[in-house]
Amino acid sequence: MCRYATSYKPHFVCLACRASFKQSPLPLREHPCPHCRTPMVDAGFDLAVPRRGNNSAWKALEATLRAGLTFHSCGCDGPGYRPRSTAEVRERRRAAKRLGLLELTALERYDPWEEPAR
Repeated sequence: MCRYATSYKPHFVCLACRASFKQSPLPLREHPCPHCRTPMVDAGFDLAVPRRGNNSAWKALEATLRAGLTFHSCGCDGPGYRPRSTAEVRERRRAAKRLGLLELTALERYDPWEEPAR
């Protein structure tokens, strides 16, 4: 049975405040940040929240979430690869541009320069 079949709460992230809160996803509604009242992003169960002072990790997290990648999974294998620094994001964006991939596809790859399967 999957780990998240029970009542775990996902992380909701405020990118402006660099804050994360675990909140119930139900009822389906907007989750405003308690500090600045902007809507928070549902980042998923498997997010490892970076320290507030780690600029590189927060910028990478922001790029990942804005591209549409989240940290949702059933808990068995995890969400897969996600970049953890701005250098990793830059490398994957370069690879996406050169290989003609979507940014979303490049950000979720372990090796950004691996040729896509045809």
